[in-house]
Amino acid sequence: MATSTPALGVVLPRDLPADRIVPFARRAEEVGLDELWVVEDLAFHGGIAQAATVLATTRRLTVGIGILPAATRAPSTTAMEAATLAALHPGRLHLGIGHGMPAWMRQIGVWPASPLAMLAETTSAVRALLRGERVTVAGRYVTADDVALHAPPASPPPVLTGVRGPRSLEVSGRVADGTILDMPVTPEYLAVARAAIDAGRTSAGAAAPPAHRVVAFSTGAVHDDAATARAAVRPSLGVLGEPDWAAQIDPLPFAADFRALRDTSGSPDAFGAAMPGAWVDALAVVGTPDAVRARLAELGSHGVSSVVLVPTSPDPARPDDPFAALDALAAVTAPPTGSA
Repeated sequence: MATSTPALGVVLPRDLPADRIVPFARRAEEVGLDELWVVEDLAFHGGIAQAATVLATTRRLTVGIGILPAATRAPSTTAMEAATLAALHPGRLHLGIGHGMPAWMRQIGVWPASPLAMLAETTSAVRALLRGERVTVAGRYVTADDVALHAPPASPPPVLTGVRGPRSLEVSGRVADGTILDMPVTPEYLAVARAAIDAGRTSAGAAAPPAHRVVAFSTGAVHDDAATARAAVRPSLGVLGEPDWAAQIDPLPFAADFRALRDTSGSPDAFGAAMPGAWVDALAVVGTPDAVRARLAELGSHGVSSVVLVPTSPDPARPDDPFAALDALAAVTAPPTGSA
């Protein structure tokens, strides 16, 4: 696989106050980032509303929605919303659809008996509608009788799925334009994920979308002192010892030692603090600007189209300030020292 430098993006923090969304997005654009991804988590901000606001108040950022839970909207409604945004802001929208967090979906009574069928049927219908097709389907979860958009966008946005397990990754390869991988994304996990995605594409044959993007979410921190950058991300890495992250941890060469350390750590914070520096470097995009650029290139060489960082401030004086994280990322997007 050829080496390429992936696009660099940032996640808009889900708990950022609504009146800070526009300043955050504009600052992300100012520091030279390529993408900004909004999230839709239960009881926080709506994904469509955030995406529309960011698209309208920035000039060039690609805006990703990662993700809309498949069970919370009819495919026709999702397609209508996405088509409107794509028509108003051509080429700048990426639409992500996923299962949603099971606990949250059960909390509002919409967790399906077959999440895989729900995801496949919803993604297929949304993608077809955005491409101007007339959709008639009688599925387990999606029913449509000769439905088409009045004005499908001239440039349909890519429809990606946010998934992590092998069966869901196969579905993504079969029906989606791309996959959003949750953190941590390592070369080892990418190999497993790509194999599952490719299996889905093979099973779909000519019906598979013609290309497949991979978007990698990651914890990230940049600082001239690598130890300071590692210290910033350690608190967020402790949770990776929980079962929900087994798919990403299992392929790692230090998976057994990782779990052994977790078992002897008294808390997630203690676990994160005790991790060897090499593990931190593997599980996050972290370090000096040059180290971060090298990590981005490595992920690009394994087929990642864009890396999207969860903003982590490396500034001890501003530890919880996502704007401090954006300021630090300017050192990565700036030309390397000594370049022409």
